[in-house]
Amino acid sequence: MSLLPLNASLVPFLKPYLPVPKDDRPFVTLTWAQSLDSRIASRPGVQTKISHLETKTMTHYLRACHDAILVGVGTVLADDPKLNCRYGNSYKIRPVVVDPSGKWDYTSSTLCKLRAEGQGLAPLILVSNDVNISTETENILNSQDGAFCRLPFDRMNRANNWELVLNALHNMGIKSVMVEGGAVVINDLIQSSMVDSVVITVGPVFLGRNGVEVSPAIERRLVDVDWWKGQRDSVVAGRLLPHSA
Repeated sequence: MSLLPLNASLVPFLKPYLPVPKDDRPFVTLTWAQSLDSRIASRPGVQTKISHLETKTMTHYLRACHDAILVGVGTVLADDPKLNCRYGNSYKIRPVVVDPSGKWDYTSSTLCKLRAEGQGLAPLILVSNDVNISTETENILNSQDGAFCRLPFDRMNRANNWELVLNALHNMGIKSVMVEGGAVVINDLIQSSMVDSVVITVGPVFLGRNGVEVSPAIERRLVDVDWWKGQRDSVVAGRLLPHSA
């Protein structure tokens, strides 16, 4: 399905929140679509459409402004997403999948198929040092210019892993990363000090108490906040108030 044209008013709205160069790590934009009751899916493991086609185009515009798009393994297992960029004439955004336990079968994914068809880049798949990957799978990914990246993930304290992940991406030349989910990833990063911009699409729906909730364990506030209202959705953008403020 082709994208709707980008609403012109989104360009100045998003401009203050787009990536700028950083010396020590990639610029991190945290973005997701949620219901009015702060759910990103109706049930765990169930793909749920929340945003309007208008804000879907916005998402692809944002992707075009970043070097990489990052999701956790739960997202690829539940949604089998394309993780490409269809805004403009280029598919050039690098997918990054955080999969410490090596649960995802890349070779059977939509992403692998799209890469073979030239409609996206192969991913960087971040796994723990002790994960065994089949030679066949690794050869397929390498042949598509993707890679398995082995890192010393901390299984006991996930909060320790984000600096590790961002440092690894920085060392691979990635200067900006757009983080899109899922809930575990979003909640972890909201609690961190590593997010530079936040862009949240709010759809006019309640998904109910059984839905997958975005709700970090600690209080965080946004500053430099702006709102945009579309045909159906609203979008809020801002920055997380530093922990010390």
